[in-house]
Amino acid sequence: MEFVECATEPVVWQQLDAGGIALAILDGEAVPAGGMGIARQMKDELYQAPPSLVLTGRPQDAWLATWSRADAVVPQPLDPFRLAESVIALLRGVAVSGARP
Repeated sequence: MEFVECATEPVVWQQLDAGGIALAILDGEAVPAGGMGIARQMKDELYQAPPSLVLTGRPQDAWLATWSRADAVVPQPLDPFRLAESVIALLRGVAVSGARP
């Protein structure tokens, strides 16, 4: 497995447009373009958008991920087991429990 890290929104879109991204893990707290907005835009604009996992700043922000149409949400502080379980499930094409609060 190869990881691709992007620091800016334009680079995220370059990578997504190039294809080959199996899962997008997005920072919901990033500025100026947050991961929730990118997740929603992916679903609206990409024909076959990869599954998306949004990292939120706190558990109470999970409802915002409903708007973003993220396939999974993991809140801060990150639980490495929950994060790993969500990533594995998304890569296998399995619905993640609590993905859409």
